[in-house]
Amino acid sequence: MSKYVSVGKILNFHGIKGDVKVGYSKSQLDFFLSLDTVYVNEDGNYLPLDIEYSKPHKNVIITKFKGFNSINDVIKLKGLLLFVEESVIRENLDEDEFLIDELVGLEVFDVESGKKLGFVIGVSNNGANDLISVKTNSKNISLVPFVKAIVPVVDLKNKKIMINNIEGLLE
Repeated sequence: MSKYVSVGKILNFHGIKGDVKVGYSKSQLDFFLSLDTVYVNEDGNYLPLDIEYSKPHKNVIITKFKGFNSINDVIKLKGLLLFVEESVIRENLDEDEFLIDELVGLEVFDVESGKKLGFVIGVSNNGANDLISVKTNSKNISLVPFVKAIVPVVDLKNKKIMINNIEGLLE
């Protein structure tokens, strides 16, 4: 069974000829524009939507799906998330890129001491870079910039992350 990952959301229709406005993660514009098919989840079933074209427009993407030729065809899609198969995302990841669900749950260790510091409970973005939320051994939650200088090692096989625990990083 395929696993699906959300890549955008249909925000609204655009014009009357079946175009839709799609919201997306800003760092993934080129990836979204390269897609030929996306899926919508309808009652647990992932239904394919073939893309006729996609183009950037202000801070959204205008997309036209094959077979959707009027506002009446797309109005029912408003608010739906768009998905792709996880394998498609994995093919397009760079060497130092990871899916959020791969990082959540990984244990966090200090590079110098090897001491366990906590575990990852989430990932977010502050506009400048990604942040991992680390729940420390003292039950505090700290945001750690997910950059190579601070997080030099991500070891998915052994389910751990090594960080340079600079002073004040983890409270």
